[in-house]
Amino acid sequence: MQGSSVQGSVSNGGKRLEVTVGGDEGSARLDRVLAARLPELSRSRLKALILEGAVRLGTGAVRDPAYHVGKGDTIIIDVPEAVPAEPKGEKIALDIVYEDDDIIVIDKPRGLVVHPAAGHETGTLVNALIAHCGTSLSGIGGVRRPGIVHRLDKDTTGLMVVAKNDLAHQSLSAQFADHGRTGEMRRGYLAFVWGVPSRQRGTIEAPIDRHPHARDKMAVRPGGREAVTHWEVRQTFAGRDGKPVASLVGCELETGRTHQIRVHLAHIGHPLMGDAVYGPHFKTKASQLGPQAQAALTALGRQALHAYLLVLEHPRSGELLHWESPLPGDLRLLREALASGAMTQTV
Repeated sequence: MQGSSVQGSVSNGGKRLEVTVGGDEGSARLDRVLAARLPELSRSRLKALILEGAVRLGTGAVRDPAYHVGKGDTIIIDVPEAVPAEPKGEKIALDIVYEDDDIIVIDKPRGLVVHPAAGHETGTLVNALIAHCGTSLSGIGGVRRPGIVHRLDKDTTGLMVVAKNDLAHQSLSAQFADHGRTGEMRRGYLAFVWGVPSRQRGTIEAPIDRHPHARDKMAVRPGGREAVTHWEVRQTFAGRDGKPVASLVGCELETGRTHQIRVHLAHIGHPLMGDAVYGPHFKTKASQLGPQAQAALTALGRQALHAYLLVLEHPRSGELLHWESPLPGDLRLLREALASGAMTQTV
């Protein structure tokens, strides 16, 4: 290839490869360039690495195999050390809310990744579930995601349901695809956001797709996948000057897109407090908070989002099941600190 090169090094037990795009490769698809230049890696392996965020241009991950590279681009590929194809069970404590022969509902803590991926091969919810449930987990989700029918971000807390067999997996998958349009499923979240919406409640209907420049983010984009979020203001909080500065917003999903609530609330000008990805330009607003609230927000160190409500039909009996999870300690402290100033309660 004209002007092209491939270099390699060892990194954290794996392998780091660098590919410089040659003159005759400019404007070609990322996956095709890598397949031609790295014959030791299969096309399916390269695609998986791209989707997992292990392929970078500059400092940003490129998660789209069809992304068109440019002449002179340096592509960095972090190939992790080989690991067993199937995750292994690990003794990780789970906060189990409900369990029977078909499903298990857990209250996920902050910091727990749902399933193995690049950079998180162990210590995930899947590893914990394999140890707890043994061979009963449904395999429909694939060996990397047994029983998983939905997920929460690493630092989002709250309720998750997992299928323990194929019957449950099929039923739950159908309910999550429907999201209460014809059935009874409900998924409710509590979000602490900057600012106060101009109305008490509303619906955000805005399609979501990958961000055009930051491939590890999502964004509202024309032509993206349908995304619908219903919201209502539960409580408003005043800053040190007595003026409204933040709100507690309840959200219910009608669709389940990646980062949906975080993207939608940022889209209407009210990003989540503590969200370094979708609300970094709001960090200066922390100066408007009282000292107690500032300290609580700093200690939080994550997006202020909690999945508090889960309602679904039992996959075998059809019984309507309802669970609620109280705010975890860090969000409870944030709420108390925000409420220590002037406050307006709403229903």
